[in-house]
Amino acid sequence: MTAPAPPKSPTARTAGPAAPLRRRPRVPVGERGSRGWTIAATVAVLVATVYFLAPVLWLLIAATKSASDLFSTPGFQLAGFQLFDNLAALSSYDGGIFWRWALNSVIYSVIGSALTTFLCAVTGYAIAVYRFRGRSAVIAIVLGSMLIPGTVIAQPTYVLLVNLGLDNTYWGLLLPALAYPFGVLLCWIYAQGSVPTELVEAARLDGANEFRIFFAFGLRLLSNGLVTVLLFAFLASWNNYLLPLLVLTDQELMPLTVGLTGWNQMAVTIPGLQTLTIVGALVSVVPIAAVFLSLQRFWRSGLTAGGIRG
Repeated sequence: MTAPAPPKSPTARTAGPAAPLRRRPRVPVGERGSRGWTIAATVAVLVATVYFLAPVLWLLIAATKSASDLFSTPGFQLAGFQLFDNLAALSSYDGGIFWRWALNSVIYSVIGSALTTFLCAVTGYAIAVYRFRGRSAVIAIVLGSMLIPGTVIAQPTYVLLVNLGLDNTYWGLLLPALAYPFGVLLCWIYAQGSVPTELVEAARLDGANEFRIFFAFGLRLLSNGLVTVLLFAFLASWNNYLLPLLVLTDQELMPLTVGLTGWNQMAVTIPGLQTLTIVGALVSVVPIAAVFLSLQRFWRSGLTAGGIRG
């Protein structure tokens, strides 16, 4: 016989099922830290946005003022709207030399950036696809040349162009722009991630030569990355100042950067040039903004593709 079970206490018989305990949700420590970093990053982005957009806002407001209102009113205060009159004065001053400078900037930037992008594409593709003796040395030279400031090689470049008889010519600015190590580095990274070696080997087995492989497959696969290189090359050429200042002496060949800087220096003795310089600076920003907005979809995807290696 089995022993009888011990009697249950009255408390145990009357007590019902235990009610679940309600606990307050706890925020993980890492989430608290990330929220703090998010707030700090947001504040930093807002400060940077104000820092970069404040000069643009001042430029927009100042371009609408007359010469007298420019110096008699606060910088961010609107005055009489004289933008169209200022544009007319800008177009008629000195026989419309401003638009000649604008055309020169377009020539230097569009043609120069297109040639630079093509040369960077060929070089980066070759470094990524081919295995040859001295490849590591070439990569090291490309990376090392990025550490040399442009101001250091400006004077030797000018002397070389003078010896070649290319000073005061269009080619004197177009040829130095072809050496763009940063573009070569980007194209090398893009080619490593977007051009599979299997495709190149298959094309070779089908009888295609190296030039046909590059133009038929390489350029197409590198298209997004090349737009990014084109954008950086265009911006660098459009804002180039020191080399045109050294190479060019003919006013008809100067870009906007050199021409507007000359006007700004002459504004000390000719006060009306201060307004024309500001309006000209506003007009010179329009092509850069148009290029960024039109190529935004491509260069965003190009930057993303460049950060991923296959």
